[in-house]
Amino acid sequence: MPADTNANGDIFGGWVMARMDQAGGIAGVERAQGRVVTVAVEAMTFIRPMGVGDVLEVYTEVFHVGRTSMKIHVEAWAQRFRSTLRELVTQATFAFVAIDEEGKPRPVPPLPEAVTAPSGS
Repeated sequence: MPADTNANGDIFGGWVMARMDQAGGIAGVERAQGRVVTVAVEAMTFIRPMGVGDVLEVYTEVFHVGRTSMKIHVEAWAQRFRSTLRELVTQATFAFVAIDEEGKPRPVPPLPEAVTAPSGS
């Protein structure tokens, strides 16, 4: 919306980042099976601006799980206003920590082992 733009009419990067954090948090809750908190944002890259009327699409992938933490790759895509064109606008790695009811770190279930094709003939 226009209230979310800078003087050039581009959507504020912070607004996009907040939506990415929300999506990463949802993926984190699903993987951790409970509450998570954001502890870091790594390698945030703003690739293209978003404009008023563009539709934001956010995609996540949990790619690393430690004992209590996880890293989630988050991509933000824009479907351009009144168009079928979709473009990657921002990407980042978010780090989340799973916490218990007292706010203390708790274990995260590990990622499933990758299934590999048997070797040989």
